[in-house]
Amino acid sequence: MPTTTLAHRSFSAPASAAASASASALPPVVLLHGFAASGDEDFIATGWPESLIAAGRSVEVVDLPGHGRSAGVSGDAATTAAVVATLAGVLTGFNAGDGVDLVGYSLGARLAWELPVATGRVRRLVLGGLSPFEPFAAVDVDAVARAASDASAAADPGADPLVAMMAAMVSAPGRDTASLLALMAGLGSQPFDPAAGLPAVPTLIAAGADDVMTSGLEAVAATLPDAVFVRVPGDHRGALDSTAFRDAAIRFLA
Repeated sequence: MPTTTLAHRSFSAPASAAASASASALPPVVLLHGFAASGDEDFIATGWPESLIAAGRSVEVVDLPGHGRSAGVSGDAATTAAVVATLAGVLTGFNAGDGVDLVGYSLGARLAWELPVATGRVRRLVLGGLSPFEPFAAVDVDAVARAASDASAAADPGADPLVAMMAAMVSAPGRDTASLLALMAGLGSQPFDPAAGLPAVPTLIAAGADDVMTSGLEAVAATLPDAVFVRVPGDHRGALDSTAFRDAAIRFLA
């Protein structure tokens, strides 16, 4: 069974920033981070809440299951359907009468894709670093687990570079390795299908100019009924940190 108890940090817009009727009437902005990261790393440390607060918005920064301060996951609770159900339960608790605006990056974007349909409570959607294909479906999770537990195997020059990269991500200091491996398997077992569950809310899709993970994303954006596609500077990580992406998101959500 999915749990609806995920760690999150709340940031309220000061009264002076939210004084205008247009700003105060807007719902909170929920931020969903990427794989093997946390809300602190992807958003708080990079200044997203401050920028949104300056625009008069309140903010909820959520840690995905098995990430950051949220509890670990395993088995069926780590599948795509279960994680989306967990996030849907959390979103219902944020200013329940007015819905939310939602910003997801990388894995956060892949999960956010399903939340307008799953909740009926998303007003506007921002998706950054979304991969049109399911990266975890191509990963040998058992090989990643072995490499994560054996540093010499991961450092072997003959090792699969994807396996070595994923092993380094899931075994980095402070990571819940077991949960991240479970999520790789669970998400990969229910891969992302851009043709399914199209979000029917206004959507901004952003991709880094040098991000190979987003190759073909413009064609995906063209399938949505109400979407804007933008290229911003940077690779997969750099795009998240770019002021161009943040500024575009804040304008779009306003």
